[in-house]
Amino acid sequence: MRYRSPLLRFKNIFFSLFLFTITFFSVQAKIIDPVKWEVSAKKISDTEYDLFFKASMEGKYHIYSQFLDEDQLGPIPTAFTFEKGAYKRIGKVEEPEGHEEFDPTWDMKIKFFEKDAIFRQRIKVLPGFQSPLKASITFMACDDKTCFPPETKSYEFDLENLSVSSEILKVSNKDLELSNGIILPIKLKEGVVLSITEKKSLWNLFVLGFIGGLIALLTPCVFPMIPLTVSFFSHSAGGRAQGIFKAVLYGLFILVIYILVSVPFHLLDTVSPDSLNNISTNTWLNVLFFVIFIVFAISFFGFFEITLPSSWSNAMDAKASRVGGIVGVFFMALTLTLVSFSCTGPILGSLLGGSLSNDGGAIQLTYGLAGFGLALALPFAFFALFPSLLKKLPKSGGWMSTVKAVLGFAELAFALKFLSNADLVEHWGLLKREVFIGIWILIALALAVYLFGFYKMPHDAPGQKISWTRKALGAIALIFALSLAPGVLPASSPYHASLKWLSGFPPPTFYSIYNNAIEKGHHDSYNSLEEAIEASKKEGKPMLIDFTGWACVNCRKMEEQVWVDPEVNKVIKDEVILVSLYVDDRKALPKEKQFTVKYPNSDVIKKVKTIGDKWASLQSINFENNSQPHYVLMDANFNVLSTPVGYTPDSNTFYKWLKNGIKRK
Repeated sequence: MRYRSPLLRFKNIFFSLFLFTITFFSVQAKIIDPVKWEVSAKKISDTEYDLFFKASMEGKYHIYSQFLDEDQLGPIPTAFTFEKGAYKRIGKVEEPEGHEEFDPTWDMKIKFFEKDAIFRQRIKVLPGFQSPLKASITFMACDDKTCFPPETKSYEFDLENLSVSSEILKVSNKDLELSNGIILPIKLKEGVVLSITEKKSLWNLFVLGFIGGLIALLTPCVFPMIPLTVSFFSHSAGGRAQGIFKAVLYGLFILVIYILVSVPFHLLDTVSPDSLNNISTNTWLNVLFFVIFIVFAISFFGFFEITLPSSWSNAMDAKASRVGGIVGVFFMALTLTLVSFSCTGPILGSLLGGSLSNDGGAIQLTYGLAGFGLALALPFAFFALFPSLLKKLPKSGGWMSTVKAVLGFAELAFALKFLSNADLVEHWGLLKREVFIGIWILIALALAVYLFGFYKMPHDAPGQKISWTRKALGAIALIFALSLAPGVLPASSPYHASLKWLSGFPPPTFYSIYNNAIEKGHHDSYNSLEEAIEASKKEGKPMLIDFTGWACVNCRKMEEQVWVDPEVNKVIKDEVILVSLYVDDRKALPKEKQFTVKYPNSDVIKKVKTIGDKWASLQSINFENNSQPHYVLMDANFNVLSTPVGYTPDSNTFYKWLKNGIKRK
């Protein structure tokens, strides 16, 4: 076998990603009609005729067999419909041999036709037959990337003159899916728009990422590299100006590398409007994140080190030494990114998990990674400009091991959040609110005991003194544990506390060991839009549609901080019909109610298999939004009464939005 260096493999991976990106974004010209049909009739005898339907497909487009497995959710099969008349069909429509292969798009073995396909139907006319004979074809055209919505074309066969006329009738997505409750005939009240450009807290995420980067700077994988790298650039050939230039460039490359990490998630975000939400609420992915974070925590405790293959960093280092110049500086930055992974990896994992568990996904991750990369990059550029300040940096020492251990306890707490997400989505009942808070109390107590010096981690230096700073942090951890204690008491206890300041992290208040409210979700709400519409008609109240999720942090904050406000709570109880639609509900729809939907103005098709799929598709298609929480005020006649809103932490603002919409009913 021919040996391929890690560097070559690394370059090939990035080159392939580059080509994929170019291809993905360059396919803008859409084929309007990729399938052409030619229809003809042939006389066999005085009473028998053959009707031919020839499909010609462009490029890699194909259509599907009439005889697909009805037990599997897949594409729309090709179907022929004949209007009743004084004739009878002899057998079924015959189709060509075609191809039968496993289709990764549909995750099943499917028979399909490419290039040309001729279908034949023999008929026998009966006494009293009158031309024309009317027939129609319904089909779905797909290639290896996209699918068009099902289309119907109708034809009239004049068997006396053996001529055919055609009338193309396209079945709209709206007509196709209305029976499934996905497309709603919504109307907007004057001044109402479906979506507005929201100024999400992206800069807050940037700041959080920046803070994460500053924490990473204090770890033993990164901190000792600052004086070493700055010294290298300061004493390199070319003088001080050249050294400053390379140090600044080095920092810039660090920033760019971390931003590039988010690129694949943007590509994923374009595949489907709610793909990242599906990932964030996927049960087994959340369980996997839980396991990974536990491993990260154990690594931070010093029991072992998580490192990328040393051959990678060695190859990057060798490349930097050999190439030199600007390219060499880039590979130096890449080397730092690789060798510091044992400390930065868990923090980046937290950033990734937090972004996927929130709305916005890819763009949030980009802002977070940009902040993280900037925090790592700034010291190298700053100390290159002011090298004399290097002497004021604290010396590397045992305090960095303490920082890693504290991060380990934080990873344990975050790990529990991912297990809680899976538990909520699947309704396992493992981590009820009080159990979750109780485990956090134990983690905080363990952190306090460690900081006070009652036990050591494997990487702690022997005889290390317990500083006053460390004792102060231990006291904070102890106070935190004590402040959580009232949260495990029943609501009936005079010492119970709702812990509003922690909303979004523990399970919701209704997911409690003191009651069995698991399936329904928030009290006093419908979980079916159809039932809510009936209630709205009966009671004459508008609906407050709450697009929410079991694993949605901001949804819990709204319920536990805003909805409990007396004025808001009164409106929700007395003046609207509340319907909470959980977009991450993994309960499967009955087979007969599962279907495939195509997003308007998009090549995205989606299999709707679960209740959550249905509500997520309904939200994305009708209200042009896929983030949670998302609130819509609508009456039973599908009039949207006010511009929908998302996370609104100010109770007064949310109250005014409710009242202004209700007035328009």
